[in-house]
Amino acid sequence: MKKPAADRILMFLKMRGEATSLLIAEELSITKEGARKHLLNLAQEGLIESTVKNEGVGRPSIYYILTPKGLSQFPDTHAEVTVQLLRSVKNLLGENALDLLISDREKNTHERYEIVLSRANSLEERLNALAEIRSREGYMAEWKKEGNEYFLIENHCPICAAATECQGFCRAELSNFQSLIGKEYTVERVDHIISGGQRCVYRITP
Repeated sequence: MKKPAADRILMFLKMRGEATSLLIAEELSITKEGARKHLLNLAQEGLIESTVKNEGVGRPSIYYILTPKGLSQFPDTHAEVTVQLLRSVKNLLGENALDLLISDREKNTHERYEIVLSRANSLEERLNALAEIRSREGYMAEWKKEGNEYFLIENHCPICAAATECQGFCRAELSNFQSLIGKEYTVERVDHIISGGQRCVYRITP
């Protein structure tokens, strides 16, 4: 069953970060006027907002982005319970116990991913496999190539509340990506949801 236009717009903005009404109209295969009508309704509900960008010669372009309310349509997985458990571990057992917990999760994740990625023969095959695994886990992941650089993009973080409470999760994930991609490449995080970014982006260079 096809999703309603409003849901598709929210998903498109989540994946793209921002988009004009023309891009949204093309994505939904509707008229620009039809897209504007949907965007107006979403703005009135407080789910999106517009921002103006100057892009060289000509009139400024209007881009639409998700508001915090719009982003909340893509919630964390069991956020409140997870944060409470992390705080309990820290209070009862100390920071060291929390570090051990994160290290164990990192190790298990690496082993699970490596089984799948070991079948890949190239960087692009590894990125395909990694994006597919992460998307199944709720990260809405994709990758793209720009020149000699590759970018792994995660449009959503299903453990955002936990990562905000303890950024050891983010350090562990970056470490895992570096190991899984291979030592012949450098992996660095260039955008970060926890730091206010629209998504988490990892740049991969030889």
